[in-house]
Amino acid sequence: MKLPLPSTLMPAGDAPEALLSERQRAAICQPARNREFVLRLSCRDGKGLVFAVSSALYDAGCNILDSQQFGDVAAQDGTGLFFMRIHFDAPIEIAHTAALEHTLAPVVARYGMQAQFHDRESESRVLILVSKEGHCLNDLLYRTMSGSMPMRIVGVASNHLDCRNIAQSYGLPFHHFPIAAGADEAARNAQQARILALAESEAVNLVVLARYMQILGPALCEALKGRAINIHHSFLPSFKGARPYAQAHRRGVKLIGATAHYVTEDLDEGPIIEQDVERIDHSLAPSELALIGRDVECKVLARAVKWHCEHRVLLNGARTVVFR
Repeated sequence: MKLPLPSTLMPAGDAPEALLSERQRAAICQPARNREFVLRLSCRDGKGLVFAVSSALYDAGCNILDSQQFGDVAAQDGTGLFFMRIHFDAPIEIAHTAALEHTLAPVVARYGMQAQFHDRESESRVLILVSKEGHCLNDLLYRTMSGSMPMRIVGVASNHLDCRNIAQSYGLPFHHFPIAAGADEAARNAQQARILALAESEAVNLVVLARYMQILGPALCEALKGRAINIHHSFLPSFKGARPYAQAHRRGVKLIGATAHYVTEDLDEGPIIEQDVERIDHSLAPSELALIGRDVECKVLARAVKWHCEHRVLLNGARTVVFR
């Protein structure tokens, strides 16, 4: 008499249906589903661009779920560029970026496009830089761990130890890269080289400066071009640099705000992604302005990071196009 194998030794294909979980049975019975992607592209504006791209996707069996486009041709300072973001699903046989790039290659070559495909199931890997104030850090960690941000935070790095407990309370690695006040250029470059090495070792897609109060040098700015976002605690271009709330108080402004922008060599001059403001009045001290401003900073930074990770932001010279 031949005895049945224990379920732990039984080949998967021979397992009786009664031994399979509901999830396993569903996986066996369910046909392979299409996979969702985002296509971002830019090129010189011209006729037939939307038709050419959508036709190529249609011919490949893809289904467009959402599409947005913008031609920067109306204003006198327009760049003359065309921008497009398409959210679509692709049949399983071409559901990877290399196959999709091959599918669109003739259109890309014909129009001289810059095009990138992004798998919606692949989360962005994010490194957060912070100094002493932890409100933006804590906000991003909570949003991410609660599932409202499409990213994976791989660690927190700081030039101080103040935010170590926040990072560790979320189970994240905390990296301390100290830099002395008044350090010379060689010391600053060495410290920033450690940051870049960490980002590269973790295959980071985005670095977020969540109130990181150190100026990034040219080498690090170049290495992170288009994938480092800073939150500045003022409504740029007003009140650049340090202590913007004190500057705002001296000027008697009636609005304060925050600005999220890409990092460049020029301090607080990078392409702006998002801004917001809060109304204030004459009775508030600088410390009270800072308290109000923290809420604005958190909201603005979270929006900018989310849009970047959802591949909604395209660079347009010194500006951005944001498909919200």
